[in-house]
Amino acid sequence: MSKSRMSQQALAAALTTALLAFAAPSMAFAQDEGGSDRSERSSRSARSADRSERRSSRQAPQKAEALYPNSSRQEPGVSASQRLVKQLNTLSEANNASDAAKGLPVADEIIANGSANTYDKSMAALLAGQLLLNEDNDRAIAYLNQAIETGGLDNNNHFQAMLIVAQLQAQDDKYAEALATLDRYISESGSTDPKDQALKGNLLYRLERYPEAIATLKPLVDAGGEVDPQWQQILMASYAESGNSAEATRLAEQVAQATPGDKRSQVNLAVSYLQTDQNDKAIEVFERLRAAGQLTEESEYRNLYALYLNSENKEREAIAVINEGLQKNILKEDYRTMAALGQANYFSDQIEPAIAAWRKAAPLAENGDTYLNLARVLHQEGRADEAKEAARQAIAKGLKSNTDAERIISGR
Repeated sequence: MSKSRMSQQALAAALTTALLAFAAPSMAFAQDEGGSDRSERSSRSARSADRSERRSSRQAPQKAEALYPNSSRQEPGVSASQRLVKQLNTLSEANNASDAAKGLPVADEIIANGSANTYDKSMAALLAGQLLLNEDNDRAIAYLNQAIETGGLDNNNHFQAMLIVAQLQAQDDKYAEALATLDRYISESGSTDPKDQALKGNLLYRLERYPEAIATLKPLVDAGGEVDPQWQQILMASYAESGNSAEATRLAEQVAQATPGDKRSQVNLAVSYLQTDQNDKAIEVFERLRAAGQLTEESEYRNLYALYLNSENKEREAIAVINEGLQKNILKEDYRTMAALGQANYFSDQIEPAIAAWRKAAPLAENGDTYLNLARVLHQEGRADEAKEAARQAIAKGLKSNTDAERIISGR
């Protein structure tokens, strides 16, 4: 199972996971409730009773659930500076509106303010990074790292910011950096979330550290219960790339049996069979999908007709697959398809369809070999003038040797 095939089909989703929502994406910082009218109240007891009544009417703020109870990091316990409340609220509103043009200058002002405390600066950097997510990941990462290193965030936001940095680095194919960030996140947060381990396994696979990827992913897949198919697919790919094709196929069979209605698992099983030279089994899987109308990708039709062409006396089956793919516009009349169709027809003694297919394939070829094959068939069929013209086209397009083409042109 080639890594390129797996990364295009099965692995992409694991590295394009939706970014986490921050625990406190919006904030409203309370202003001081005191005012000049207090001096006008009739007595201290009246003021006290009024404040008490107003306090009792408010709902106590609910503390966010601790997402990282196993972390040894102490909560900073720092809150917003009163003098920066207005700016922080402006930044929060810009963040809620996804207005980077408005929010980023405010964030930079807070970060540069000598009177700002660690919470002010960390939260400003956090929200600035959030404003840039998937718009400018390099700048987003820089802001998020600044939020992390300043150290003023509560644990939820601190570690989620760290995880998002790892995700962004992974999305930008910076796998080594992503793994280093993720390892720090897991170590410092004490996270036991299987999804974090799955991301680590994916990164190890991308870095071609297959034994480590297997060691990371296998416990997740073997844990029982509902398992994310992506984890299984990356584990299968890791087995295949490490040379353990038998284990990759065993896992593919297990997944396919457990999810008979899932096309991806069935295709992965067929590819596993194909990579271990179990062509008959691969054909069976592809044909089940074809009968159910589930062959919808060009690569699937190509794999199936190639399997038939590499099997004994299966040319007619290959022709049926190619023609069906062409009729459904899943296969295009490109060189690869038409050359294969010509080959399948020729070796099943269907000469005229072979000639028709090669006529379409020859102009699309990189060299004159297909024109030369066409010339040979036409010559065998006694169609001398057509054979000579095809031979001339072969020479014009380029051959390693012109001997056969010149022989046909000379009528020998």
